[in-house]
Amino acid sequence: MDSPLPEVPASRTIRELPDELISQIAAGEVVERPASVVRELVDNALDAGARNIQVKLMAGGVRAIVVEDDGCGIPVAQLPLALKRHATSKIASLHDLESVATMGFRGEALAAIASVSEMSIASRTAADAHAHRLDARSGELQPAARARGTSVEVRELFFSTPARRKFLKTDATELAHCVEAVRRHALARPDVGFAIWHEGKLVDQWRAASSEQRIADVLGADFNEDSRPFEHSAGPLALSGRAGLPEAARSRADQQYVWVNGRYVRDKLISHAIRSAYEDVLHGQRQPSYVLFIEIAPELVDVNVHPTKIEVRFRDGRAIHQSVRRAFIDALAQSRSASGAGAEPIDSAMAPLAFEPTAAATLYVAEPRPAATAYAAYTPPVPPTAEQVRLSLVQHEALWRPEPSAQDDAAAAPAAPTVTLRPQLPDQDWPLGRAIAQIQGVYILAENRQGLVIVDMHAAHERVVYERLKARLGATQIESQPLLIPVSFAATAEEVAAAEQHAETLSKLGLDVSPLSTRTLAVRSRPALLAASDLVALTRELLAEMAQFDASSVLERAQHEILATMACHGAVRANRQLTLDEMNALLRDMEATERADQCNHGRPTWRQLDMRELDALFLRGR
Repeated sequence: MDSPLPEVPASRTIRELPDELISQIAAGEVVERPASVVRELVDNALDAGARNIQVKLMAGGVRAIVVEDDGCGIPVAQLPLALKRHATSKIASLHDLESVATMGFRGEALAAIASVSEMSIASRTAADAHAHRLDARSGELQPAARARGTSVEVRELFFSTPARRKFLKTDATELAHCVEAVRRHALARPDVGFAIWHEGKLVDQWRAASSEQRIADVLGADFNEDSRPFEHSAGPLALSGRAGLPEAARSRADQQYVWVNGRYVRDKLISHAIRSAYEDVLHGQRQPSYVLFIEIAPELVDVNVHPTKIEVRFRDGRAIHQSVRRAFIDALAQSRSASGAGAEPIDSAMAPLAFEPTAAATLYVAEPRPAATAYAAYTPPVPPTAEQVRLSLVQHEALWRPEPSAQDDAAAAPAAPTVTLRPQLPDQDWPLGRAIAQIQGVYILAENRQGLVIVDMHAAHERVVYERLKARLGATQIESQPLLIPVSFAATAEEVAAAEQHAETLSKLGLDVSPLSTRTLAVRSRPALLAASDLVALTRELLAEMAQFDASSVLERAQHEILATMACHGAVRANRQLTLDEMNALLRDMEATERADQCNHGRPTWRQLDMRELDALFLRGR
């Protein structure tokens, strides 16, 4: 039996909404919870030039929110105007809207908050003899006592909309959100002092300080110790902040902060750029920690995208993506092995080994480079072709492959630890020390000034080979393998357009992708080294990224994934007995290699045990 057709609704009359309903709709966009009120009021305080801001809360902000500042204040004649919708002192024309330089600009916050709470404003300017207090509900204006600045008091949030109040969480949860909102402001404005009170007790306080000190005060001293500062500029764009070290990555993304012109934002473009910069050094699903400040010409970013102003849109998103990614890659390039975990940095190219390396050990020796030039900036005079790289790896792997008899012996019984005397090396304080032994054909033990260094030789050599391949490959095209039968799949219009637009980039990756129809794509060749990969899934992923992000960065990342596979196969295998010369050569090459603290899969390559930790193992001094 067929279901009856829905009835056509009768003609509906178009009418204007009453002001009260308009205010409630606007409040639903701006005010989500007490933390939203705190954010908007602190924004206004910062725009007023405040140098000290106090936030006082009751019941997590549901019962009461009071924000006090020592800014310029509001003239008494303008107090009633401050509560009207779309009334603001921040902008006056379309040009001002396109180049907003203040935290607030809509003129909706105070009116929206007043429509869902009992609100009052007390303010005093430097020219006033005393302050004045305005009740938002009654409109009553009366004298008040306070110093220069403004106090905004919000009581019984959502009292007029009890249904929305039911969606709030517990007082402790709402308090945590309010504290986090103030923390974001505190990180962006170290020159301003902040204090948070709850139920009359001080929760957090940050006095005016330097940017580095404020980050340590808010995120903890461990954050500064486990991160590296960076600065990067490109035309009208300036980036600064701190990038967390891979070994300090967290299970949750709870220490990831991004500001654009002092405004805290969440942006998928920036998050993708940062995540891609950590791909080579982050293990599994771990989340990096970072603080990123982006300064850009106001006319190049649109902050009028979302009512809460937490989303922005960049005029040139791909340039932002590329700059952010490059800034983090450069910050993560220098490994701890280059500075010996606290020792002075040592240039291995300027302090050659005392022994003559064996034929096998020459594979480890770092290529000579100018002392004043960073390793990242060094490129060989003539990059080899992809075929030369492939042949080099074949020879490399054959050289390091254990003999069959050694493998048989390893399978029959555990290998005995190899411990030999230390070779005669120059009196040089190497960051990773001098090799003293090899354990089970897997780990290298070395002694440095701090104590004992343990190195995973396969993971370490894998990183060395990988970084060398990246430097040598340059713009060389990945070798491709034609398919006897092309692989075709149904594609969206966006995927077809991306395949046509980025055909040259795909070709450099060894992929020949062309449209068969308006809704079908065909893959006619694939990278020779990825014979077992899922071509359809690989192609779809690349097309999606190229359509959204910078194609050149996608090309670089895809090339690096292929080179990582090559490096893994070319690195020295476990159970390969190394001489002390070979071990020392590997340690020296690690010191001259970027990102040597992690292998290509993000696993650590070495660990330091200082004398205090070694003494604790044997209860010395107790």
